[in-house]
Amino acid sequence: MVTTAKDAFALKVVKRDGKKTAFNEEKIALAIKKGFDSVTNEEYTEEDTNKVFVAVLDAIKKGYQGIDLIKIEDIQDLIEKKLHDLKYQDVLQSFASYRERRSESRKIFQMRYHKLTKAIESLTLKDAKDEDAKRENGNVDGNTPMGTMLQYGSTLAKEFAKSYLMQPRFAEAHDSGQIHIHDMDFLPMGTTTCCQIDLNELFKDGFSTGHGHLRCPQDIMSYSALAAIAIQSNQNDQHGGQSIPAFDYFMAPGVLKTFRKQFKQMLYDYFDLLGFVGLLKWDNIVKDIDHLKSIEFDIEEVFGSYYKESEQVEKIFRTSYEKALAKTDRITYQAMEAFIHNLNTMHSRAGAQVPFSSINFGTDTSPEGRMVVKNYLYALDAGLGKGETPIFPISIFKVKEGLNYEVGDKNYDLFHLACKVSAKRLFPNFAFIDASFNLPYYKEGDYRTEIAYMGCRTRVMANPANPDLEVVPGRGNLSFTSINLPRLGIKHGIVQGEKKADMEGFYKELGDLMDLVKDQLLERFEIQCSKKVYNFPFLLGQGVWINSKGLRPNQRLKPVLKNGTLTIGFIGLAECLKALTGKHHGESKKSQELGLEIIKFMRERCDKYVSEYKLNFSLIATPAEGLSGRFTAIDKSIYGIIEGVTDREYYTNSFHVPVYYNISIIDKLKLEGPYHKYTNGGHISYIEVDGDTANNVEAFEKIVRIMHDNDIGYGAINHPVDRDPVCGYTGVIGDVCPGCGRKEGEGVTVERVKNASLTCCGR
Repeated sequence: MVTTAKDAFALKVVKRDGKKTAFNEEKIALAIKKGFDSVTNEEYTEEDTNKVFVAVLDAIKKGYQGIDLIKIEDIQDLIEKKLHDLKYQDVLQSFASYRERRSESRKIFQMRYHKLTKAIESLTLKDAKDEDAKRENGNVDGNTPMGTMLQYGSTLAKEFAKSYLMQPRFAEAHDSGQIHIHDMDFLPMGTTTCCQIDLNELFKDGFSTGHGHLRCPQDIMSYSALAAIAIQSNQNDQHGGQSIPAFDYFMAPGVLKTFRKQFKQMLYDYFDLLGFVGLLKWDNIVKDIDHLKSIEFDIEEVFGSYYKESEQVEKIFRTSYEKALAKTDRITYQAMEAFIHNLNTMHSRAGAQVPFSSINFGTDTSPEGRMVVKNYLYALDAGLGKGETPIFPISIFKVKEGLNYEVGDKNYDLFHLACKVSAKRLFPNFAFIDASFNLPYYKEGDYRTEIAYMGCRTRVMANPANPDLEVVPGRGNLSFTSINLPRLGIKHGIVQGEKKADMEGFYKELGDLMDLVKDQLLERFEIQCSKKVYNFPFLLGQGVWINSKGLRPNQRLKPVLKNGTLTIGFIGLAECLKALTGKHHGESKKSQELGLEIIKFMRERCDKYVSEYKLNFSLIATPAEGLSGRFTAIDKSIYGIIEGVTDREYYTNSFHVPVYYNISIIDKLKLEGPYHKYTNGGHISYIEVDGDTANNVEAFEKIVRIMHDNDIGYGAINHPVDRDPVCGYTGVIGDVCPGCGRKEGEGVTVERVKNASLTCCGR
C-alpha cells in the first residue's frame, strides 16, 4: 500500500505572486522526480523518489496541523531538507542549484516580461503585412503554421498556449499527468491534426503549392508525383499525418491517360514506318483512342472499321494494343516505385521531417485501378534502393466481401498479393469495410463511403454535424487529448489497500475528466475556427478540406471545420484494470467485462457531447507510445512501483492486451475486437508473429480472416524483419543469408528488427 497525504489535511499553497491555490501533492512528486532525473551519475530508482516524496508529505502533515497556508518556498525547503536527511547529496545539490537558477531566471524574465509577451503576441496574432518579424525570411511564409513555428519554437509555443490560450485547469491537468493535450505546441497556430486527401478534386483543375500552379496531370508518372507533392504540401498546414483514402481510384485515370498516349504512339510509329498514315483517317483514330473508357476493350468493336479490308492493318492495331498495354504496365510500376521513394526521402515542415503518409486501396475493380495496386505492391515488395523496407506510406489494404475477400472475387488476387507482401514487408495493414460499425456507411459503387484509416489508426466517418457529408475524403481529426486511465485505477482500486474497488468514485472522476477534456477541445476548436483561409494556403486555399473550396479570405471556418472530429483518447486500460481488480482483461473474464463497460461509458459520454453540441466528438484508442511512458514516469513518482501497473517503463497501448502476456492470436483478437466498435475515433489491433511469415502466406492470410471475423476495424501483423547489409536481402535470416550465402559473423552483422511497428502520427 502506497502512503499518500490524501484527505490528511487541508492546505492552501501561497504562490510567489501571492495567489493561493489548492495543495497538490502531485506537483511535489514531479519536482522531486525532476531532481533525481537531473543526476545521471547514479542509478536511482522510483523507490528512491518515492521515499523522499513520502518523507516530505509526512513532514508537511506533522508540521502544518491546524495551519491553513504554506508557502511554495517552504515546500521546496522541506524537499531540500529531506534530500539531506536521506543522504541524497548529489540530488540535493542539483535541486538547490536548479532552484537558484530558476530564481535568477525569474527575475530576468520579470524584467523582460512585457517585451517578450508583446513579441509573442505579435508573432501569433498579427498578419505578416503588419509584423516585420514574420517577413524576415523571404523563403518562409510567416502566415503559415510552420513559418510561425520556426520563429519561436515548440517549447515557447507550449508555454504561451498554457499562459495565454487555455484555462489554467487544462494546463494543470496536463502537467500533472491526468491528461495529455497532444500537439500543444501547435495550438497557437490553430492547426488541425490530419486529413484524408481527395486527389480527384485536387487534380481536376490542377492546384498551387504557393510557388506556381500545377496543371491537371496527364499520365501515371505525373499522377504519382503530384500525389506525393500534395501530401508534402498539406503536411505543412497540419500537425499530424496525411492520408489518401482511395489511392487506386485516384490513380486509375492516370493509367488510362498513359495507355492512350502509348497506344497512339505505337500505332503512329507502325503506320509511319509503312507509309500508312496518309491512307488512314488518323484524326478519327486519335479521337476514338481519346474516347476510350478503359484499357480493356474489344478492338474489333472500336477499330474494326479501319482494318476491315486489311489483315496487315488489323495486325498493327492488335500488336500496338499489346505493346501499349505492356508499356503502360511498366510505366505504372515505375510510377509506384517513384512514389514510394519520394515519400521516404522528401521533406516537409521546412525540412524538419519526412511527411507522415498513408494510403488506402484494394477495392477498385477497374483494370486501371487493379494495375495500380498490383504494381504498387510489387514496388513495395522490392523495397528501397538497397532493399530496405519502406516506412512510408503506411499502406492499408481495404478488405470487402464480394470485392476481394474470397477466391473468385474480382480483386481476390490483389488481397492475396497484399498478404504475401505484408508477410515480408510488414505492410500493408488491413482495414475491414464489413466491420459492424463500418458497413452501415458503405454504399456500393461510392468509394467515398468506404472506410479508410490513417496509418496512426485515426478514423473518420459519421458526421452528426452534417449528416449529408458522411464520407471519408476531405475530412480528418481536429485535435485530441488523452486520459490517464491507470491513474484513475490506482486512486480507486484495490492497490490502495482496499478490498473492493470504488467504481462509483472511479466513474465520477472519469466523467469529470471527460467533461474537462471536452471543454478543452471546444476551447481549442474556437482557436482553430478563429483562423483565416490564408493561414492554411493548401489545406483550405486549395480546397483539400471538405467544402473549403471557394472560401472567402475572411470567412469563418466553423462551417467547414465542424466536419472534422474532436477526439478524446485513453491509454493503459490493461493497467487500469489491474489496479481495479488485480487482473487485466487478458487474465480475467470479469476484467474484460469491466474493461468493455469502462470504454462503453467513455463512448456514451462522447455521444452525449455530440447530441449537446452537434459536433463530431469521438473516442480514440490513443496511438502515442511516448505518452504511455510519460504517464508511467509521473505515476511512479507519486505512487511508487505497483506490480502489474507501474512496474514497467510504459503503459499498454489503448485497450490492447499487454504485449508481455502470453496469449494465442485468436484469443487476443477475440478480446480486443469488441473495443473497436466503441472507439469510433480510431483503433488498431496488432498481432505479434514469430518466424518467417513470408514462407507461409496461407497462415498469414488466415490471421487476416480471423481479424475480419472478430469485428476488427483496422489490424496489423508484426513479425521479425532481418536485413543483410551486404547483399540487401530482407526477411528472416538464420545462420546463413538466403540471399548471398554469407554466414552469421562473417563481416558485417545482420540487422535484426523484431516485431517492428509504427503507430505515432505525424510528429
